[in-house]
Amino acid sequence: MSFETFGLCPEILRAVKARNYQTPTPIQEKAIPHVMEGKDLLGCAQTGTGKTAAFALPILQRLYGSPAGGRKRRAVRALVLTPTRELANQIGDSFGAYGRHTGLRHVVVYGGVSQKPQAQALHQGIDILVATPGRLLDLVSQGIVNLGGVETFVLDEADRMLDMGFIHDIRRIIDKLPVARQTLFFSATMPAEIQRLSGTILRNPVRVAATPAATPAEAVEHSVYFVEKQTKGELLRHLLADDSIKNALVFTRTKHGADRVARQLVRANLRAEAIHGDKSQNVRERALADFKRGRTRVLVATDIAARGLDIVDLSHVINYDLPVESESYVHRIGRTGRAGASGIALSFCGIEERPSLAAIEQLIRKHLTVVEDHPFRSELRPPRKTDLDPHRTQRAPRPYMIRAEELMREGRGNPGRPPQPGEAFPRNARNA
Repeated sequence: MSFETFGLCPEILRAVKARNYQTPTPIQEKAIPHVMEGKDLLGCAQTGTGKTAAFALPILQRLYGSPAGGRKRRAVRALVLTPTRELANQIGDSFGAYGRHTGLRHVVVYGGVSQKPQAQALHQGIDILVATPGRLLDLVSQGIVNLGGVETFVLDEADRMLDMGFIHDIRRIIDKLPVARQTLFFSATMPAEIQRLSGTILRNPVRVAATPAATPAEAVEHSVYFVEKQTKGELLRHLLADDSIKNALVFTRTKHGADRVARQLVRANLRAEAIHGDKSQNVRERALADFKRGRTRVLVATDIAARGLDIVDLSHVINYDLPVESESYVHRIGRTGRAGASGIALSFCGIEERPSLAAIEQLIRKHLTVVEDHPFRSELRPPRKTDLDPHRTQRAPRPYMIRAEELMREGRGNPGRPPQPGEAFPRNARNA
């Protein structure tokens, strides 16, 4: 299939060709025809699968093919709601690139910066608005934005929206939209809360999925280092001494942790910067630009700050801290191995994080490759071949999983989505 198959106008096809897009990705192939027909859609696709183009291209086609007439000033006809500034900018850039020959206007609005330039752009009239919830509600309350003319509403990264506590803002925004509209709902995962929310805002939706929920990219190699908390920093610096790590996106659990890790790397003469929600937008954009240009080798980030980052040729993702929620592991490693490229994901696992590791392995249905050959190896290691019981056909339980079970029973650690007894943790683990 080619993009010409969708019936896109020459102006959009010309922009697509300029981006060197050859064939549609699975999510684009499945979603674009339904969106162009005006149907509501529930899409499940992990990051890096071409999801933005799956809704941006047909939205541009529909708006360009049916220009709004008889209005003194352009009104917002398409609204894309997204959780973070970085993702909003990325989506805005995509609309700008795909629609450059159509004459359609778009604006991106988000908090953390002055609203004056955003308000001025809106006053000139636009067709497409990409926004984060908080700033959008501020502009609506001031009468700067009117959502009464929205024809297509896109709720992107719905699972992250809920994680960040935006559910009430989302409902307030939906109440201001016309009842007769097209709604597109995209999420990387489909937990029960997401399904309930989609049921309240979609009408007879078409369901499409590029990959099963929470499936990691095939081209990514997964490895885990057993290391205790106090030596993680030394292990990170040890690994970064290898020039094969061209660049690395390092994930920490907290903002304070991101700053601390970045400072330690800088003291070790490594080019590193941190981004998180407490950083100003200008600082975050400058840090990301330096990382993309190669001026910074290591970018340390939290989950919220990193959602939506589109970094070409990212060689390594390093989980300095394992995520609280096992699904976040999939989102993190999705920063590398994008669009079919290869990538490497390294994870550090302390004793208190071993329940989280067990939950991640159960979620992605595979074991992470254990790297034992490093100077900061934890005492509790997985079994080697010599640990196998010759009278059994299955491998003996991994010691870290037995320890994880003990921690869970004691109420310690955070397993994310812990496996049920008898699944990842055999009931007879202690007697095996």
